[in-house]
Amino acid sequence: MKLSVVILNYNVRYFLELCLKSVEKAIETIDAEIIVIDNNSPDDSCKMISELFPSVKLIENKENLGFSKGNNIGVAHTKGEYLCILNPDTVVAEDTFTKLIAFAATKENVGIVGCELIDGKGEFLPESKRNIPSPEVSLKKILGNDKDYYANQLAIDSKGKVEVLVGAFMFLKKEVYEAVNGFDEDYFMYGEDIDLSYKVLKAGYDNYYFGETTVIHFKGESTLKDAKYAKRFYGAMQIFYKKHFKSHILFNMAVWLAIKLAYSLRKRPNSIKVTWQNIVIYSNEVEESLKTQLSKPVAIRTKIKDTIPDNTMVIYDLSILKTQDVIEDMKKKSKQENIVFRLLPKNSKFILGSDSAVARGEIIRFL
Repeated sequence: MKLSVVILNYNVRYFLELCLKSVEKAIETIDAEIIVIDNNSPDDSCKMISELFPSVKLIENKENLGFSKGNNIGVAHTKGEYLCILNPDTVVAEDTFTKLIAFAATKENVGIVGCELIDGKGEFLPESKRNIPSPEVSLKKILGNDKDYYANQLAIDSKGKVEVLVGAFMFLKKEVYEAVNGFDEDYFMYGEDIDLSYKVLKAGYDNYYFGETTVIHFKGESTLKDAKYAKRFYGAMQIFYKKHFKSHILFNMAVWLAIKLAYSLRKRPNSIKVTWQNIVIYSNEVEESLKTQLSKPVAIRTKIKDTIPDNTMVIYDLSILKTQDVIEDMKKKSKQENIVFRLLPKNSKFILGSDSAVARGEIIRFL
C-alpha cells in the first residue's frame, strides 16, 4: 500500500465529514487507506463515520488520550509506505497526495513534507513553515518579533528545505516515523509537531516545505484563544526546551520568565464577527431549505473566477466544483473587504466555514 491517511478526531463531526470526503476524492487513484482515531468525542462523530464512510478504519478510544498518543495508536494500524498526519478540520485538494508522493520520490533523504495551509478566510497560515524555535527565537516571538520564528526565507508558493512543519498536515514515510519513535507522548497537545520535526532533523533526514499544493485548515482548535490553551501551549514548549536545549540554562530561565509573564497577562480574545450584505452561491441549483436558513437573498452563479462585490458570503457547492479550484478562488477573493466563505459538501445537508482564528467556525444545517 502506498499511503495511509491518519486523522485524530475530537468532537468536530461536521468538519470531519467534509475532511473525509475531500480525502476520499484525493486518494481515488492511489492505493491508500484512511484511519480515524476518535478520542472519545461526545458528539456523533463515530456514528457518522460508520454510516457514511464504511471503508474508513475507525479506532474508538475510551478516553481523550491527547494528540501524540492518539496519532501513535493510529499509525500502529497503518499499512502504507507513506503517512499523512491530518487534522479533522482540514480540506485537501484532489491533487495534494499525488503531488507529494511524486515530490518525495525525488528526494533521497526525505523526512517530513508540509504544504501551504490557508485558514477559513483564505489567508496563508505562517506556521506552515517554521524555523527551530530556539530559546532566542522563541523569546523574540513572545516579545512580538516573529521574523525568525517563521521560515520567511521561502516564498509561499515555493519548495525547499525547512526545519519545522505543522501537525495539522505532515507527510512522511512510515519508516521515518518509526525511526524516531513517532510523536513524543510527553506532549498531550501542542508542541509535538515541533518536537517530531526536530527529532527527524536530528536523525539525519531533511524536512521540506512544498508550496505547490494548498490545504484548508480551519484552525479553530489550534489558537491561543483562552487561558487553558495558553497553559498547555507554554507547558509544551517547556517540555521541548528541557529535552533539546538543556545547555542553555540562563537563556531558558529568561524564556520561562517571559512565558509566565505572557500567560499571566493574556486575555481571552474576542471572536471576530464578520457581517455581509450579499450571498453568492456557486452551484447549478440550491435547495429551498438552505435559502430559508440564510438571512439575505441569494445569487446563484456557476463561474467561480468571476468578480463579486465586497461584503459577501461566498458558498461553494462541492458537488459540482473541484476543491483545488475552490481553494485557489478563496485565496484570490480573500484580498477583498469582508469576504467570508462557506463550503457545501457533496450529498450533505450543511454548510460550514470559519471567519476567525479564535473560534471553531460556523455550521448551518438545513433539511
